[in-house]
Amino acid sequence: MSHRMFLKEGRERSVELRHPWIFSGAVAKAPQGAEPGETVEILAADGAPLGSAAYSPASQIVARMWSFGPTPVEVGQDFFRGRIAAAARARGVEPGTLADSKTACRLVNAESDRLPGLVVDHYGPQLVCQLLSAGPERHKDAILAALRELFPGSPVFERSDVKARAKEGLPTRVGPLEGLEPADRVEIEEDGLKFLVDVKRGHKTGFYLDQRQNRARVAKACVGREMLNCFSYTGGFAVHALAAGASKVVNLDASADALAIAASNIQLNGHPDSSFENLEGDAFELLRRFRDSRRSFDVIVLDPPKFAETQGHLQRAARAYKDINLLAFKLLRPGGRLFTFSCSGLVDEALFGKIVAGAAFDSGRDVLVTGTLSQAPDHPWAPGFPEGRYLKGLECFVE
Repeated sequence: MSHRMFLKEGRERSVELRHPWIFSGAVAKAPQGAEPGETVEILAADGAPLGSAAYSPASQIVARMWSFGPTPVEVGQDFFRGRIAAAARARGVEPGTLADSKTACRLVNAESDRLPGLVVDHYGPQLVCQLLSAGPERHKDAILAALRELFPGSPVFERSDVKARAKEGLPTRVGPLEGLEPADRVEIEEDGLKFLVDVKRGHKTGFYLDQRQNRARVAKACVGREMLNCFSYTGGFAVHALAAGASKVVNLDASADALAIAASNIQLNGHPDSSFENLEGDAFELLRRFRDSRRSFDVIVLDPPKFAETQGHLQRAARAYKDINLLAFKLLRPGGRLFTFSCSGLVDEALFGKIVAGAAFDSGRDVLVTGTLSQAPDHPWAPGFPEGRYLKGLECFVE
């Protein structure tokens, strides 16, 4: 490894604690001549080796750690094969077992699986990958070769169309990497229920895999009850609720295409059109309309998109979260439940709790927090990387 990056004095502590990000402000001496994505050795100010990282000169996160400690790593096909296989096995997925699969899960969760900037999901045998930073981009061929070796016969589709790539100086890219292009709708199963997934154009890689356990939990609260599913996307919560015996579900989303798939998913699982209502529009506006018309619900799910992209957006995001939770509390019938979420990494659990508490107080309702919610186990987070614990939620009972 010919290129070295020296940190400023006192800035090595986070690396020693196994945090994978090095910001530009921590660097004393950049690796001269290193190309984007190239592996560089990270050293403390006194020259002590700290590990190996992918160099990203265009980003504020100027390096992402591949490994920690004094022993350098050789980043190539063998490296990726080992790391991907370990990540898959942590989720109970053995290499070579996806050919007949109908389930879906996240196989590689980027930094948390010691593969910063790489996401790999599977929808049955179909693999969908995202190369989010310069390191995976440089080693794309090695990653593809490792996937081909571990999951022979599985087509691989790339969804490198996220905002994070612009911060790395990388263009967006979508298309097949291995095998044929997937169908417009890929069918999967979750807890015995069927879902159609748009892996080519849908949110994330097509489905909110991180909400699996929460969908099951919400469903238990919906037996014989009417649910309002805000930011419903393709109806994941709705299908689970109806399967559990919900009397009716109202899906609310800004995307007509997402609502169309939601309708298909509900029908695919044998529920009649009378069991649901799809409303297209802005959630804040529609919730205010419900409030003004005195419409109410037994269960409400709030699963909005990320409101806080940067630190500068945090105050505005906090106001938006409070506004929407306040409206939800006012729409709940006595004995109702609110399941409210935030996927904004900048909004930590403590802040989210304060926001929801403020909304509860302003609503004038008696509210009990009956559960805390997080991301599914196939989206693990490493102790040294708390940013990986991005999804947080609360279950609230309204008297």
